[in-house]
Amino acid sequence: MGSRTFPSSPPVTIRRAVAQDAKRLTRLVRGSGAYAGKYAAAVAGYRVGPDYIEAHRTFVAVGGEEHGGRVLGFYALVLAPPELDLLFVADEAQGRGIGRLLVAHMQAEAGAVGLDRVKVVSHLPAEDFYHRVGAVRTGTEPANPPAVPWDRPTFEFRIPSE
Repeated sequence: MGSRTFPSSPPVTIRRAVAQDAKRLTRLVRGSGAYAGKYAAAVAGYRVGPDYIEAHRTFVAVGGEEHGGRVLGFYALVLAPPELDLLFVADEAQGRGIGRLLVAHMQAEAGAVGLDRVKVVSHLPAEDFYHRVGAVRTGTEPANPPAVPWDRPTFEFRIPSE
């Protein structure tokens, strides 16, 4: 799909992630306020490496000049089986519609490659977000100790055919 600019305030461009983005994406995951406290173990050693970026459809939301062109969020779409594996928005950029833009971009990408559904295993604090952006609750992913010692809700995005 290439690089697209979505109307929002401030302007945000979504582009394909490149290997050089790996360290900043890792910092975004590890520094997420959604994983503070009891959830910290789930991302403590997490790494988004260049190999991961290369293997999956990974896209970043980049802020305009007022944000110094910084990465404000990203997502990774795994094609087989279809899953939104990662979706993060920087703490300071939340509430500005960037997550919603990333989801819309993911849905367009999924449709472009012929997917009709995309699964999401949600982090508990993100459950309301997925409801708001149109995902349908499908069940529960059992705990996977020690990294994830709690059950997580699963969702599905239904992708309309073009």
